Amino acid sequence: MSRSVRTRPEGSGQALSEAYDTALLDLDGVVYAGGSAIVHAVESLATARAGGMHLAYVTNNALRTPDTVAAHLTELGIPTDAGDVITSAQAVARLVAEQVPQGARVLVIGGEGLRVALRERGLVPVESADDDPVAVVQGYGGPDMAWGRFAEASYAVARGLPWFASNTDLTIPSGRGIAPGNGAAVEVVRIATGAEPQVAGKPLPPMHRETILRTGAKRPLVVGDRLDTDIEGAFNGEVDSLLVLTGVADGAQLLAAPPRHRPTYVDADLRGMLTGQPEVAPADDGFRCGGWTARAGAGQLELDGEGGALDGLRALCAAAWTAAGDGVCTLDGGKALARLGL
Repeated sequence: MSRSVRTRPEGSGQALSEAYDTALLDLDGVVYAGGSAIVHAVESLATARAGGMHLAYVTNNALRTPDTVAAHLTELGIPTDAGDVITSAQAVARLVAEQVPQGARVLVIGGEGLRVALRERGLVPVESADDDPVAVVQGYGGPDMAWGRFAEASYAVARGLPWFASNTDLTIPSGRGIAPGNGAAVEVVRIATGAEPQVAGKPLPPMHRETILRTGAKRPLVVGDRLDTDIEGAFNGEVDSLLVLTGVADGAQLLAAPPRHRPTYVDADLRGMLTGQPEVAPADDGFRCGGWTARAGAGQLELDGEGGALDGLRALCAAAWTAAGDGVCTLDGGKALARLGL
């Protein structure tokens, strides 16, 4: 499903892994949560790879290096080279390097992933605002990031140094639930200084540029779990997207999505890469998918029929997005989603 409510790739019924040359996969909430693989991820990715699809892993999490991420994926049963991992640390390091002199010192508020990415661009990471940095770069530093690091960033930014952020995701999935992300930490520095950072990560163009430069993808499919980063990033890059419901986004958020947050396809998990998406077609003043028909009623979304929950959700999205046009659907979809168990 898409901004035009398209639910099949060109060549009706064709598997997504055959219709696209490269999958640009988010990690947290899509491939793994915490230290464990998400159900069906390992076998789905193996099948897609065996069919000739290039798999690239694109993450806004700037904490870990590509080598570390690749090793983790390999341990989970997903053989991965470091070159197949693209991080927001790499994207922001390129952004910084384009604006400061070669060999410049950069204050790092974050983890090893940022330091490695800056060194690859010929920049020198430093730890204090008193180390004569020419810029500040901030990325996710893990749950144990000391409060004093935010103060260090604030001192430097308040002096007028250019400030960069790897990403501004407010939350991050973990094995225990949803935790504060780098965006929450960026807000701390923004409140303290009144400044605004230059941001590299999804959904903004620097991350998409980094991804295409490193993968060489010609017909990419973005696969993610977040509407405001993965799906909006695909929208900004004018490429197709698959939303999987294994992470942050839920049915209610999907129905209320504005055009930039509407995925091309939606599925329960990464098995959706291996199949053709079912047809959603106009029917009876509404939209039909499988055994369900959805329509916009008096103040709410109505759902009739029976069948799989995902087919019902696809039909509801078509009805909601058509009713909303270029805006946000304000119709109540609660009863319909409850009927689907979503």
